[in-house]
Amino acid sequence: MSAKIIDGVAISKEIREGIKKEVQELKEKHGITPGLVTILVGENPASVSYVTAKQKTAHELGFYSIQENLPESVPEDELLKMIEKYNNDPKIHGILVQLPLPKHIDENKVIYAIDPRKDVDGFHPVNVGKMVIGLPCFLPCTPYGILVLLDKSGAKVDGAEVVVIGRSNIVGKPVAILLFQKRKPVGNATVTICHTATKDMAFHTKRADILIVAAGKPKVVTADMVKPGVVVIDVGVNRIGTTPEGKAKLCGDVDFDSVKEVASAITPVPGGVGPMTITMLMKNTLESAKMWAGLPSEVG
Repeated sequence: MSAKIIDGVAISKEIREGIKKEVQELKEKHGITPGLVTILVGENPASVSYVTAKQKTAHELGFYSIQENLPESVPEDELLKMIEKYNNDPKIHGILVQLPLPKHIDENKVIYAIDPRKDVDGFHPVNVGKMVIGLPCFLPCTPYGILVLLDKSGAKVDGAEVVVIGRSNIVGKPVAILLFQKRKPVGNATVTICHTATKDMAFHTKRADILIVAAGKPKVVTADMVKPGVVVIDVGVNRIGTTPEGKAKLCGDVDFDSVKEVASAITPVPGGVGPMTITMLMKNTLESAKMWAGLPSEVG
């Protein structure tokens, strides 16, 4: 029997409807509109696509949103001045600088420049530190979305063997940390992280009750690498050609067609983790607006 498909689009839609309702209530009861600025440097096609989707979602949810487009040649100081401007703008509760940045700009310096109280991407060391020790903070959006997908799909995480492929600061490390914490409703797992120096990856993946794959390589996980009944979260988005209509043809880091015949549940690509990443960005921005207004908030 084929695996249950974990529908990120449907789950995302449900969460966004709740966010939209909260935004309306904030406006009506407190005169507050969540504000998000997205800053794009250059014209990388993938980055343009991501930022466009984020802005579209923000508008649909009733946010106050600003899109800043800077040329690829922009001096680092000019970008930092723009960030400082929005750090001090009371209408803005979330600042997102789309990564990657051109080589002449220090990404760490840019991340550090964002006020941690407006760091809705969850990348600032202050938020990373709070996440590690289990304090309220902005969670990185993709790991946050993965937690919600596991929760909504009914995956049993407490006591589960979780294997994460990938050790990036954006996905692998934070999702591993979040899943081994005593966190409700999704946490308390035993977590193994695999990476490029792992000698026998299949040895680890075959033990997994839950497998999270953020390897950055198309179809690197195949059916012979997983055990029956595993829950698979595929974070990868790889362009492997174009459709007859000229659109990008995408696949994940998991060989979906073969693995879905072994797994109990699996996310598709596209339509799995991707929509959740944007949704959790909106959730973080909403919670930031509540925090800045002195209202109860999940981020502190």
